[in-house]
Amino acid sequence: MLPWKRVLRPLTALLLAAAVATVPAATAHASSAPTTGWNDYSCRPSAAHPRPVILVHGTLGNSVDNWLSLAPYLEDRGYCVFSLDYGQLDGVPVFYGLGPIDKSAEQLSAFVDKVLAATGAAKADLVGHSQGGMMPRYYLKFLGGAAKVNALVGLAPDNHGATLSGLTNLLPYFPGASDLIKATTPGLADQIPGSAFLTKLNAGGDTVSGVRYTVIATKYDEVATPWQSQYLSGSDVHNVLLQDLCSLDLSEHVAIGLFDRIAFHEVANALDPAHATDTTCASAFS
Repeated sequence: MLPWKRVLRPLTALLLAAAVATVPAATAHASSAPTTGWNDYSCRPSAAHPRPVILVHGTLGNSVDNWLSLAPYLEDRGYCVFSLDYGQLDGVPVFYGLGPIDKSAEQLSAFVDKVLAATGAAKADLVGHSQGGMMPRYYLKFLGGAAKVNALVGLAPDNHGATLSGLTNLLPYFPGASDLIKATTPGLADQIPGSAFLTKLNAGGDTVSGVRYTVIATKYDEVATPWQSQYLSGSDVHNVLLQDLCSLDLSEHVAIGLFDRIAFHEVANALDPAHATDTTCASAFS
C-alpha cells in the first residue's frame, strides 16, 4: 500500500469523527417526528402566527433529536411546528443529512408542500440548524421555494462551507480523500468550501427576493468556520452574533441549535419581527 493510502482512510475517518463529535448521542428515535406536540397535521395557524414553522435539522441530525428543545419552545408560543428527516443513506439509521444536498432540498420541497396543504397556509417559515440553515437556500433559489416561504432563519448555518476548524484544509495533501468522502457521504462533501454545490448555490448572490433571512451565529463555532462565513449578504438579511446579545453566551455549534434559549429568543424575533423584544442574557430564562 502506498504511504499516502495508509493515512487516507484515517484522515477520512477523522473528518467523520469530527462531524459526529458535534452531535449529541442519539435519543430513541421513531421512524418519524412525533404527531403530538409538533408535526400535528390538525394544527391550524392562528391570526397571530399565520405561518407554520418547519424545522430543518443539521448534518447527522434528525427530525426529533435536533428539536427536542426548540420545537416545544415555539409550540408553547402558539406556532404550528413541523420537522422532517432528509438526506438519509441506505443502511445508516438515525444520523441523516448525509445524502446529496440538492436531493435533500427536493425532500424539503415535498415536505413544505405537504405542510402547506395540511394547514391551509399560503407560506411557511423555515428554521434550520447547520446544514439545515443552508440547504433550504437551494430550495428557495432553484426549486421554486421563494414563492412558498416567508422567512429562513439559520442557526449556525454553513452558508459558505464548513472547514471544521481548518480540518478540511488538509484534504489536498491526501489524494483521493475528497473523492472518497464524496462517494460515501456526499452531503459532507457538498459542504466543503469550494465544492461544486456551494459554488452553484452562492453564484449570483446569497439571497432571493421576497424572503427574509436571519443568520444567528456564535463566535465559538468549531464546525462552520470561520464563523463569519455563515453570514449572508443581501437587502433583506439580518446577521446576528450571539455574543453581541449576551457576552456570557458560550454556546458552540451544537448548543446553539439544541438548547440555547438566547438563540431561541432571537429565532422568535425573526419569526415575528413586528413583536420582537430585546434579546439579552436574561432571555435564557424567558
